[in-house]
Amino acid sequence: MLAPTLLLLLGLTVTELWAQPYPIPPTCYSKVLTMGREITQTAAQIKTDHDTYRCTAHLPDLYIDIHNACVMSTMSSYLSLLNDLRERRCAYTRKVQNLEAVIRQLYIIMSQKCHGDLVFIRDNCEALQYRGWRG
Repeated sequence: MLAPTLLLLLGLTVTELWAQPYPIPPTCYSKVLTMGREITQTAAQIKTDHDTYRCTAHLPDLYIDIHNACVMSTMSSYLSLLNDLRERRCAYTRKVQNLEAVIRQLYIIMSQKCHGDLVFIRDNCEALQYRGWRG
């Protein structure tokens, strides 16, 4: 009695697993592109958030364009600005710490993991600083 029930359950489980489409893992390029957009949105949000706007208002706007050759130096500069916030209270908020961690993670991914997969098609550092730029 137990054996047929186990076989039936095993058969249902296997067919359910085969019926579900397996998610395609993101490529290095798509992962970096998604993270860049997320960082751009989060950096804009912390400048308007009630808990952090007072001490982040002086930070420049951050736009991550992974096709721009200046993006690595821009992220490095922004990380140093976030590190300087340690003197202020908002540096210890979860949002600022998460932004710093994601920027560090993207920097490592771009410089070490995806270095050969990325192609910089622009070399315009000013484009990463203008509010009107959308990439």
